[in-house]
Amino acid sequence: MPVVAAGVRGFLFDMDGVLYRGARPLPGSRTLLAALARRGVPFALVTNNSTRTPRQYVRHLARMGMRVPEDRIVTSAALTAAYLRARLRPGARVLLIGEPAFRRTLERAGFRVGWERPAAVVVGLDRRLTYRKLAAAATALLDGAAFVAANPDPLLPTARGVIPGTGAAVAALQYATGRRPLVMGKPGPRLLREGMRRIGTRPKETVMVGDQIATDIVAARAAGVRAILVESGLAAARGGPRRPAPDLVVRDLRALWRWARPRL
Repeated sequence: MPVVAAGVRGFLFDMDGVLYRGARPLPGSRTLLAALARRGVPFALVTNNSTRTPRQYVRHLARMGMRVPEDRIVTSAALTAAYLRARLRPGARVLLIGEPAFRRTLERAGFRVGWERPAAVVVGLDRRLTYRKLAAAATALLDGAAFVAANPDPLLPTARGVIPGTGAAVAALQYATGRRPLVMGKPGPRLLREGMRRIGTRPKETVMVGDQIATDIVAARAAGVRAILVESGLAAARGGPRRPAPDLVVRDLRALWRWARPRL
């Protein structure tokens, strides 16, 4: 499918299930990123996962042999903090369902993270989620707090298999309160647009590489970029319908590099 590569100037990559699973790099990830860097092809990593800061992702990737500058990593947590900073007063209180990295991101943006009369309820992945947290968040939402979700992912691939994602907590709150959240990450286009801004490409020049139809491929269509599905992550784990269809399907990043090398 040479149409996918014609005029391509940059790549956006999901991370979990595309570059690695847990602490294990997936086949071809190190080779592909290093080759793109050598050839001067810009790329950014765009992730719905809010459990690490960009700096922590830099270290996580480096331990697996992948060198990526911090400014080329765009997370749903950072995008959420930027959105709230533009809309809430400085020092506003935010109720967070999320992990320490997300909390640090919000605090560095000038927010107070707490449970009393929050201006917004923010939901990210929380592997220590409790009923108490859900109850406090539901009460705040029923009292009128803004509702922002880092992402709607139902599952997250890990080294031990897939686990419930942020979307599970979001769905519980939505069902309990009747409130629908504003979703910052994929399948919306915000993460991809920020990634393109950082690498200096336009949609028609950009390819999104992901492992999920419902988030990565839908986000690519929403942002107007071309889409490649990698079957190393949740695409293989979940199966199911393939709509919207990607422009190209590859087994892993080794296959993607074999396909892309003569075209770049």
